[in-house]
Amino acid sequence: MERRPNILFLMSDEHRADVTGYEGNPVVRTPVLDELARTGVVFRNAYTPSPITVPTMQCLMAGQLPKTCKCEGWIDLAPGYMTFARLFSQYAYATVACGRLMHLGPDQMQGWTHRIGSDAQIAPQYIADRKEEEFARYLRPFSDYKWSDAKEIKRAGVGRARNVVTDEYTIQGALNFIQDYFLDPYYDREQPNRPLLLRVGLLQPHYPYSASEEKFTYYLNRVEPFLEEEVFPHPFLSQRQVRPGVDASEREIRRATAAYYAMVETIDEHFGRVLEALQHAGQNLDDWIIIYTSDHGEMLGQHGIWEKQKFFEASVRVPLIIRWPKRFPGGRVVYENVNLCDLFATLCDLAGLPIPPGLDSRSLVPLLEGDNADWDNETVSQFGTTNVMIKWDHLKYQYYGPDMPEVLFDLERDPGETANFIDDPEYADTVAAFRRRLAELGHGPDADPNYANAGYGSGQGTRRPR
Repeated sequence: MERRPNILFLMSDEHRADVTGYEGNPVVRTPVLDELARTGVVFRNAYTPSPITVPTMQCLMAGQLPKTCKCEGWIDLAPGYMTFARLFSQYAYATVACGRLMHLGPDQMQGWTHRIGSDAQIAPQYIADRKEEEFARYLRPFSDYKWSDAKEIKRAGVGRARNVVTDEYTIQGALNFIQDYFLDPYYDREQPNRPLLLRVGLLQPHYPYSASEEKFTYYLNRVEPFLEEEVFPHPFLSQRQVRPGVDASEREIRRATAAYYAMVETIDEHFGRVLEALQHAGQNLDDWIIIYTSDHGEMLGQHGIWEKQKFFEASVRVPLIIRWPKRFPGGRVVYENVNLCDLFATLCDLAGLPIPPGLDSRSLVPLLEGDNADWDNETVSQFGTTNVMIKWDHLKYQYYGPDMPEVLFDLERDPGETANFIDDPEYADTVAAFRRRLAELGHGPDADPNYANAGYGSGQGTRRPR
């Protein structure tokens, strides 16, 4: 029987998709990602299931949208939940996770058989039989340690913040594991014949924005920060404003932007070290399935907003590269709408494993092969229990609960997302169809009370209404 392929899953945190060389950014230096893109398949319209880290990480692992896996906020998957790591471990894969996972509940492994890193922790809310009165004595208000966006910008610059140090720890752990797994020159206990699913997850370029002096100074006079930005007139989409010249100076905004770019270059270097270590150990990278993505993007001052949480492209769209030249020719760009949830079914399909029922996950293999004939072009993202985005083709519908206006972006007519077409008569039938789909997804005033999942099944098509 043919040996199942090794898989390398590279992931960053808060990487805005257009801050990459392969997407045409003329300033940032990302040679490693650019080479993966040149020799792999790039998904130009890949989206996060939630523009915030904790739910996204659960959804990615489960192959399900937040409502399906009951992770609509900062909530972990239930212990023992089926994840792609758990499924792969059942088929003899060594499932190894280095670095950030954002598992805060009692099931710290979630199917990983080996975990390397410094972020393993059980959050207080998951401690069994906790004494509430005792925890209340030591409660620290969130506002004490969650800086404002303006303060994050003002503190940006040369430095080694916690995320930078943690990533160095993660990469060293990954390098040590690779040597032991494939070489083990001291004890000869290498395991090269067993298939490996190796995940390397970094914190950067998530704030705090800090970087080495060399990288920071390289970008300081090269970046073009978002300064003359109109804030979108919407109660939610206008939140988290940082006003240039008021909340932070133009120089401070430039410094934060330069530090962010420098952090993107840093993750590129880190991933390059992992690839070099595999090659040093005698691995042919063309035999490996290599995936790169991020959990969500970063507004970086566009529309006057920083951080994430929004359904603007800068926040909700993510970089996604899948490289396996043994099967898929490099240099292809896929423009269909896809989701990070789709990686569960895709990994199963590529490794020849069964795809579990009930997922909100569609195999991307047809798109990798250049076949989009049966791909129904939907993707969904969700923030909290009320905010939902549904994207069909170039149209992006957004619902924010009963007390906020709906939003419709047309990315063909308005790629900058400055106009709301929700009340335009030209889109009336499409808006009605979006609202029906919203109800099918268990949201809105007519929400289906029996919602179970998005209805994708285990195939690659969707149930998008017309």
